[in-house]
Amino acid sequence: MSAVLVVNSGSSSLKYQLIDAGSEEALASGLIERIGEPSGHIRHTGQRGKWETTLAIPDHTAAFRVMLDAFESEGPSLDDHPLAAVGHRVVHGGKRFFEPTIVTPLVEINIEDLADLAPLHNPANLQGIRAAKAAFPDVQHVAVFDTAFHQTLAPEAYTYAIDAALAERHRVRRYGFHGTSHKYVSGAAAEFLGRPLGELKQIVLHLGNGASACAVDGGRSIDTSMGMTPLEGLVMGTRSGDLDPAVLVHLARRAGLGIDDLDELLNRRSGLLGLSGHGDMRDVRHAAESGDAAARLALDTTVHRLKHYIGAYTALLGGLDVLTFTAGIGENDGRLRAEVCAGLEALGIRLDPERNGAASREARRISADDSRVTVLVVPTDEELEIARQSLQAVGAG
Repeated sequence: MSAVLVVNSGSSSLKYQLIDAGSEEALASGLIERIGEPSGHIRHTGQRGKWETTLAIPDHTAAFRVMLDAFESEGPSLDDHPLAAVGHRVVHGGKRFFEPTIVTPLVEINIEDLADLAPLHNPANLQGIRAAKAAFPDVQHVAVFDTAFHQTLAPEAYTYAIDAALAERHRVRRYGFHGTSHKYVSGAAAEFLGRPLGELKQIVLHLGNGASACAVDGGRSIDTSMGMTPLEGLVMGTRSGDLDPAVLVHLARRAGLGIDDLDELLNRRSGLLGLSGHGDMRDVRHAAESGDAAARLALDTTVHRLKHYIGAYTALLGGLDVLTFTAGIGENDGRLRAEVCAGLEALGIRLDPERNGAASREARRISADDSRVTVLVVPTDEELEIARQSLQAVGAG
């Protein structure tokens, strides 16, 4: 009856899920928001259904106490499901961490040292780890890094063509992100098809507010669209994705934008929002269908960039067996999937419109019977992947 508590700690939020170690069933989940604000909010789903309340939550330590109270009052009781491990999502592991790692004081120091590569994420992840260790001092804690799956990239895939000594000194290279999702989905795709993971050439498209593509050869990441930070690659909700770096120099010189201005522009005022005024794909779609030319351009730019990566990764893989859509947009937006796959028949990709249009929360095939490449929709489950890797790290998996 042991379980794994999976924790995803943000700067002002705490997301958690309790997963049975044997059945892999999600026993409970919750989200604590607005930590540090005058009025915090908690939502817990357990044995007694959904429960919500509002109260002041001054810090992450208090958030864990609120979470424990929710388990006690709303279930399931942690006495009935003793923890085999607490698994923590950590965004950036640099080149130091390539597997799930038991958290020690040295690991905490390293996570903190890597904060300059993920200033919005690693400090918050570390806050959650320290608060969780205080709440569960007798349980092993495991860090699972978003970047770890991409540690298999070859030097030619992770190297940027800038001064080598400068890059080495300041840790400038491609790291990639969404690795937990890409690992889970590529494995789930192989399982769905009943084929060995090691024999498949796959492209996984993780499409949400943040989005990335990954080329997976035999279960190993060989290239991915996000780079040193999660800013590079595909068009995202508020992030620009790929950009000529000279654009930044031009805007600094001609528009007088400083470093902080450029950071704000590229991370929070670009992507779908910058092109159309809407950061949510559903709003962009609605506006485009209402005749908004800017929204239509935002959709077309998104699709163009996705086709670009599919073609490039098919070439790098030396062929393609499986193309998989996942995450919020990838799993739910059939029209975007159809637009992305349209015109890719030369690569062996052909959708079945009826399969693609059918609503489902299950893994499913959406390609036509005569499509040389199998196209799938596979719901991601990063929490389950973190639980599996945590059990592996503590020797219980």
